[in-house]
Amino acid sequence: MTRLGNWLFGLCLLGAMALVWDGLPFYATADSIPDPASPTPATNLATATFAGGCFWCMEKPFDQLAGVVATTSGYTGGSKANPTYAEVSAGGTGHVEAVQVRYDPAQVSYETLLEVFWKNVDPVDNRGQFCDKGSQYRAKIFVHDDPQRQLAIASKQQLARQPRLKDTPIATEIEPAQVFYPAEEYHQDYYLKHPVRYHFYRTTCGRDRRLAEVWGAS
Repeated sequence: MTRLGNWLFGLCLLGAMALVWDGLPFYATADSIPDPASPTPATNLATATFAGGCFWCMEKPFDQLAGVVATTSGYTGGSKANPTYAEVSAGGTGHVEAVQVRYDPAQVSYETLLEVFWKNVDPVDNRGQFCDKGSQYRAKIFVHDDPQRQLAIASKQQLARQPRLKDTPIATEIEPAQVFYPAEEYHQDYYLKHPVRYHFYRTTCGRDRRLAEVWGAS
């Protein structure tokens, strides 16, 4: 076999191994679950809810924050009880794909969550997010109380004053939190369960490319 043939064979083998690994059952690692030696009392936790297009892509940035205990992908803002992914993605229920964040306010502030949210969405897109278009993919902030509402409004106003965005209306809406329905289990922690498919989706959807255009490379 020629050197080129060996290289192509190795590349194909690596690709096949990645696909096999990506399809294996997911088992949580120590980094993906809370440390049982230092649990956070449930009574001290708060809830935040954000919609930023594909919920697979919104879990990871919040999971990386110290003080975030859990993230859950799901559906909110619609009229149908217990909607399925097929129903929501078809756009007929009024729901958006969203992520609900459980966090310890003593470790991470709601203002920080808002900063992470903004940096992971295209705030001027009123048709959806990135390659996903439709009302079910619009970016929204769902506030759970008046302090969250005031902070969300202030952050949106501050965002609108940034030089790169001041001439473009901010399309992201702020709404009262509604019933949140967790998505099917295979959607939870998708970026951990299926990293190859997850990165393929992010790339082909142009998410990171557009985020760099809006916020700059970082």
